[in-house]
Amino acid sequence: MIQVARTMLVPGPLRDTVVYLADFANTKEWDPATVSCVRLDQGPVRPGSRWRNVSRFREHTNEVLYRLDALEGDRLVFTGENSTVLIRDDLRFTPVSDESTRLIYTATFRFKGLARLAAPFLRKDVERLADDVAAALPRVMAR
Repeated sequence: MIQVARTMLVPGPLRDTVVYLADFANTKEWDPATVSCVRLDQGPVRPGSRWRNVSRFREHTNEVLYRLDALEGDRLVFTGENSTVLIRDDLRFTPVSDESTRLIYTATFRFKGLARLAAPFLRKDVERLADDVAAALPRVMAR
């Protein structure tokens, strides 16, 4: 298992920040590794909503199916899964002012099967991924 956490200050009020990040299709804008992300269902974003995310990791393209598990006023939880990994993204929000929000983004990767053996060698790449998101997300939210 690999767990990474980043704390960032993002421009925008808490409610707007939660609404924007609850739609996982927006990862295309703020996650540099995301190639595409498409919602698989319709209607309002709610627990149970699903997305197909295609991302690039270590020169490989991977497809992960994500589901929104928790949508609260100050927290979002997504679970992503494919044949080699189970990912849990836990986003916690705290208002700093009317115009900014503190976000603690924790991602947990549980590798499956033979991929578990590679986990110790993947930490550096996962940390770099988390750094890239922490740099990009506040920039995108400032637009």
